Amino acid sequence: MKTVNEVSKLAGVSIRTLQYYDKIGLLRPTEYTEAGYRLYDDTALERLHRILLFRELEFPLKDIKEIVSRSDFDKKKALDQQIKLLELKKEHIENLLTMCRDLKRRGVKNLSFTAFDSSKIEEYSRMAKEQWGKTPAYKEFEEKSKNRTKEDEKNLMGELMKIFEEFGSIKEKEPSSKEAQALAKKLQDFITKNMYTCTKEILSGLGKWYVSGGEVTDNIENAGGAGTAEFASKAIQIYCGN
Repeated sequence: MKTVNEVSKLAGVSIRTLQYYDKIGLLRPTEYTEAGYRLYDDTALERLHRILLFRELEFPLKDIKEIVSRSDFDKKKALDQQIKLLELKKEHIENLLTMCRDLKRRGVKNLSFTAFDSSKIEEYSRMAKEQWGKTPAYKEFEEKSKNRTKEDEKNLMGELMKIFEEFGSIKEKEPSSKEAQALAKKLQDFITKNMYTCTKEILSGLGKWYVSGGEVTDNIENAGGAGTAEFASKAIQIYCGN
């Protein structure tokens, strides 16, 4: 058992915050001492770990309470998301460090502001919220995919990658070209038909996600060749009016 003071120091959370979590039923102590002090066991600490993960993803506390209390809570998925989020934040910090070192060495000539771009982190958080938060789009996706077999999913992914193959075949053109814009529309229609209603706002977010690195970018590059993810993303942003 750990006292509230020990948990506060261990997790970097104030005692007042832990008291508030107790008050709203988000994190109850395992038991209280005779003097009324809160005590937490390993199960409570594991729940706190989950809570802090979703706080990093900027979920409201009321949504976190519902998510971590689910009987079907997927620990592995939550941990994978935390790892990915930390990797993105690490990349963001490294970019800022590189920018500051260059600024120190070269001064203010040819200033670049790309290091301040946190869109990858924001988009990943949005995608995670769609999965855990049960947004209308995610609910629609669940409904459309509930009767699909693994073979169906594999074939669907193959069809999706064919669209990126098409993007790759024209990536020497301008992203604003008629062909590229037609493919952006084709991608939007494919997602709407097979997954969820893909508004231009959602499609724009997906376009940013496609160049966020990791598996999604690798899959697109494997389908259409190097540079396909960036080309598709630019075409999508133009199509969406950005």
